[in-house]
Amino acid sequence: MTGAAARRGRPRDASRDRALLDATLAVLTESGYATLTTAAVAARAGVSTATLYRRWPSKEALVVDAAAAYAKELTAQPDTGTLEGDLRALLRDKAASLTGNEGGVLRTLIGEAAYSTSLAEALVKAFMLPVRRRVEEITQRAVDRGEIPPVEHADLLGDLVIGPMMSRFFLTPLPPNEVDAATAAETADRMLTFLLLAVGHKGHS
Repeated sequence: MTGAAARRGRPRDASRDRALLDATLAVLTESGYATLTTAAVAARAGVSTATLYRRWPSKEALVVDAAAAYAKELTAQPDTGTLEGDLRALLRDKAASLTGNEGGVLRTLIGEAAYSTSLAEALVKAFMLPVRRRVEEITQRAVDRGEIPPVEHADLLGDLVIGPMMSRFFLTPLPPNEVDAATAAETADRMLTFLLLAVGHKGHS
């Protein structure tokens, strides 16, 4: 058997990939993008830099994939059976993703995206587009159930989730660690009333 055939026959270790992506996010949160090194990531994951480079050719490619994997875990789509329940779950999900350790990761990635087109594009695909699609799906389900009339420009509704959340948790000065999970959920619930009005919901269930 040739070396190439042997390599084709050996499956890639998914657990090692995950360890490297988790290590990337940990190092990124601690030191930022500018001072993040592949050597530090490899050491955190307990592998060699050669192992890392066989999977990702550059630091930027590694961080882009880590951001995408991280975002994928934040896009659960429960169907609660009501518009109000679906939007509450969405808002609480986004509030949780913008606070605590998760918020620190995202804040770092957004800051670095200003200097990296690839990272900026990855964040749009991984964070913004899923929210927009999710709001469109939630809205269409509500229309199909007869809860609300058809919504014009439903593709813009996702920005009514992203914008206020970013303003509240990223742009409003808050003391460190002031926003815990309960406070984030309470803030999300306060925003719910305005989002329901935006989609034409006439009253709470």
